[in-house]
Amino acid sequence: MRSHLRIAAALAAAGLTAAACSGAGGGGSSDDAQSINVLMVNNPQMVDLQKLTADNFTKQTGITVNFTVLPENDVRDKISQDFSSQAGQYDVATISNYETPIYAKNQWLAPLDDFIAKDAGFDQADILPPIAESLKAEDGKVYAEPFYGEASMLMYRKDVLEAKGLQMPEKPTWQQVADIAAQVDGAQPGMKGICLRGLPGWGELMAPLTTVVNTFGGTWFTEDWQAQLNSPEFKEATNFYVNLVRAHGEPGAAQAGFAECLNAMTQGKVAMWYDATSAAGQLEADNSPVKGKLAYAQAPVVKTDASQWLYTWAFGVQKASKKQDAAWKFISWASGKGYEELVGTTEGWAKVPDGKRTSTYANPEYLAKGGSFAKSVEEAIKGAKPNDPGVQKRPAPGIQFVGIPEFTDLGTQVSQKISAAIAGGSSVDDALSSSQGLAEKVAEKYRNK
Repeated sequence: MRSHLRIAAALAAAGLTAAACSGAGGGGSSDDAQSINVLMVNNPQMVDLQKLTADNFTKQTGITVNFTVLPENDVRDKISQDFSSQAGQYDVATISNYETPIYAKNQWLAPLDDFIAKDAGFDQADILPPIAESLKAEDGKVYAEPFYGEASMLMYRKDVLEAKGLQMPEKPTWQQVADIAAQVDGAQPGMKGICLRGLPGWGELMAPLTTVVNTFGGTWFTEDWQAQLNSPEFKEATNFYVNLVRAHGEPGAAQAGFAECLNAMTQGKVAMWYDATSAAGQLEADNSPVKGKLAYAQAPVVKTDASQWLYTWAFGVQKASKKQDAAWKFISWASGKGYEELVGTTEGWAKVPDGKRTSTYANPEYLAKGGSFAKSVEEAIKGAKPNDPGVQKRPAPGIQFVGIPEFTDLGTQVSQKISAAIAGGSSVDDALSSSQGLAEKVAEKYRNK
């Protein structure tokens, strides 16, 4: 889902794909009892994992890990194909809290509870509760373990606001953010007030926009599956978002996703940015031009107490896998406390796959590196409400998405129409009126079940 993983495409172009199918432990095959096949998204944290596996996990356990590493869209397609057919080619795959409950319901995943119960060192209780709950299914069992997690928050240039005599509340409203955006627009040469995603995609534009819809009182569907895209609340939220980015947002907003906003924030072209908490580590990296110039606030609200999204890349085991014991050992290592320590000491604490464990936010070495944002991130993740993100009950879990298989296509089609409104090609009302019909077709399917 996380669109900013497109950053990793540059890594692939630099040579990652050439090594994508290589065995981290020096080879092995799916018939080898001491090897497992892992299908994985090619984001930077996973690239580090691939690099560290042979000299650590394989050396400790004797289990070879054969990685297949692909861009996000490609890996989703391949995982869906292999797991839905239960072909068993891959033992482990990276899935998110969007796919996990759906895959579990379809009986594509192996429950992990028995492995957890026997693995005292893993410490399931240390997993941040919202992350842990999001990786369970209706039967209450655990079907995946997180590699890292994120919420969303507001990132802003504290020096720019101070120069203007402005103060950001710890928990701002969206109207306060809009007012500040107007006042800091042009505060420095070429600087706009805020960056908001406008790039089409269910995991691009629709991720932040849906959190805004939630807190304005809107929803994609009512509890009894009535489509609501043309409701007053959905229209108000979308008009607010579109008008804000058109008035005070980044140039070319209709083609700006996470990567473009990260670049704009890093280069001092915007004063604020509402997006994934995982961006903070990159903004505060040693080579970042804005390191030390930023402050962080919780996701802006209107009618709800909180509005941040919740997302995790996690590892699930294919039910058809004949190597579930070895697969669990890999997951226990990759999602465990020891792996975070390994990354911190070998790769740097800024590269730790965080956002999943309570203990991370008590680690003095990690806090020394992420002290300016760590507690804000922890608060955001702990405060996320994937089962109750708005003012009304929902028919499916999810904050920035609706937890049904059809949402990938529906969300993308709706995002294209709204992105066109951001570009000035249509009005928001027209975009949502036509989108209502798309949503109604999905709703009708579920009402008739």
